Amino acid sequence: MDELLVRVRAGYERIGPHEASAAAAAGALLVDIRYAALREADGLIPGALVIERNELEWRLDPRGSHRAPQATGHDLRIVVICNEGYASSLAVASLHQLGLHRATDLTGGFQAWRRAGLAVIT
Repeated sequence: MDELLVRVRAGYERIGPHEASAAAAAGALLVDIRYAALREADGLIPGALVIERNELEWRLDPRGSHRAPQATGHDLRIVVICNEGYASSLAVASLHQLGLHRATDLTGGFQAWRRAGLAVIT
């Protein structure tokens, strides 16, 4: 699995918590793919769109019939957030295959966001 993550991550630049916060302020879509139990235990990032991992492609494909209203086009800047920054990397690879070439993920995931002292809704 480590080799797969290395290969996937070589295809894009990951960002840290403060960069993700700045990207959101500039219009990027933060997407929280953590499952419900983690969100309930740890809280939410204000403004993040919650889409569980098993629905991600359906909801973010701008041409899809089940897309989220926020899935406005292939140029959308998306920052995928999982719990610790592993599942999000694989999710980004899948989004790139859909043509969402500006998708990236948060290094260290939600836990890094929280450690950085950024806003969390509990």
